[in-house]
Amino acid sequence: MSKRNKVLLGGGGAVLLIVLVMVSASAKRDKGIEVRFETVGRRDLVAAVTASGKIQPKKKVDISADITGRITRIAVREGDLVQKGQFLLQIDPTIYQANLQRAQAAMSQAEAGAVQARATRDQSTRALQRTKELREQNPNLISQEQLEQAQTASDISEANLTASQHLVEQSRAGLQEARDQLAKTHLVAPMAGRVTRLAVEEGEVAVPGTFSRETGLLLTISDLSVIQTKVQVDETDVVRLHLGDSVEVTIDAFPDTTFMGRVTKVSNSAILTAASAAGAGQSDRAVDYEVEITLSNPPTEVRPDLSATARIVTDTRKQALAIPIIALTVRENTPISTEQKSGGRGTAQAAMPARADTGRHGGNKKETEGVFLVHSGVATFHPVKVGIAGEEHFEVVEGVHQGDTIVAGPYQAIRDLKEGAHVKPSKESSDTTGRRRS
Repeated sequence: MSKRNKVLLGGGGAVLLIVLVMVSASAKRDKGIEVRFETVGRRDLVAAVTASGKIQPKKKVDISADITGRITRIAVREGDLVQKGQFLLQIDPTIYQANLQRAQAAMSQAEAGAVQARATRDQSTRALQRTKELREQNPNLISQEQLEQAQTASDISEANLTASQHLVEQSRAGLQEARDQLAKTHLVAPMAGRVTRLAVEEGEVAVPGTFSRETGLLLTISDLSVIQTKVQVDETDVVRLHLGDSVEVTIDAFPDTTFMGRVTKVSNSAILTAASAAGAGQSDRAVDYEVEITLSNPPTEVRPDLSATARIVTDTRKQALAIPIIALTVRENTPISTEQKSGGRGTAQAAMPARADTGRHGGNKKETEGVFLVHSGVATFHPVKVGIAGEEHFEVVEGVHQGDTIVAGPYQAIRDLKEGAHVKPSKESSDTTGRRRS
């Protein structure tokens, strides 16, 4: 083959390769990225905070031991209904009865001593009075020394009487203490309710819970007429809650029923964990707040400490302009032309405020929230301003209009989508559109 033919053959191959590359690129460009389309429309939105917690009665009383003694009788069982003043439990009173008798004897002895001291005081007072009268009648009959001795005896008897009276008061206090100690061996219900916990058995030794509340706990009485759910809400959500917010509560023990309630208390202080109380890792730990929800229709068989989940409605919007949550993304705050931002409608969109994102880039790069609007098969990024968040959609305050077509998924496609990219509807998008039109 001649040199000329070789050159022509090589040149033809290069031209063919270039043509093939151009055809492939054109086909790829015509093909476009498959994404899910959705038309911006209006819908009812409900913003809610979901939190988990436990069922608790509004009022309960933990009955603990204030004295030490062996339990000789328990008159109730767990689950029993009791009335205020009903006998619950007996602690062996033998020692405390003996202490009461000892205190009564000491009281009697002190009172007798006080009577004797009073008689002595009266006698010494009369003797002093006679000595003074004789001294006034005839100074030679009573010397000055005798008068002073009578005065001293009177003062001593007065002091002895005062001491005896204080001893009587001390004995009376000791007697009252002994009575109180004996009364604490006989425990009665402080309120009406149900015994929701019985922590001891007959024969066990009751001890005061000086250092631990659980140590001295004997039983718990709960008033189940008003039931609450206490949940833990994250610090980012608690600021959205208000007293009176409507709540839907689901209890694990009653999976087929939803109970309604209202927020009746939002704690002003965070829940302290063991780590936060010790001062460890306070800066990077999540902070929760306790929220109380009062149920309006609690089940009759409800019990304390049942697991529950609360959905607290914080805001609602009727027929608000909305976009799917998955459609909202962020891009660096680069200038966008008016024609791109208007999507070919010739109307300029207002620029949305940018936000600083320092978490992923380590600097102070500006990023803007927005969506990709589709016009003639081309996706352009449009900043938007959103309002409340529903379960699957954001309220749009500014940035798009009803009837606009936006890229609504999948997530990875939106994440990697570039400005001006060619897109086409996926099969899922076509099916969705067909069902909507039908």
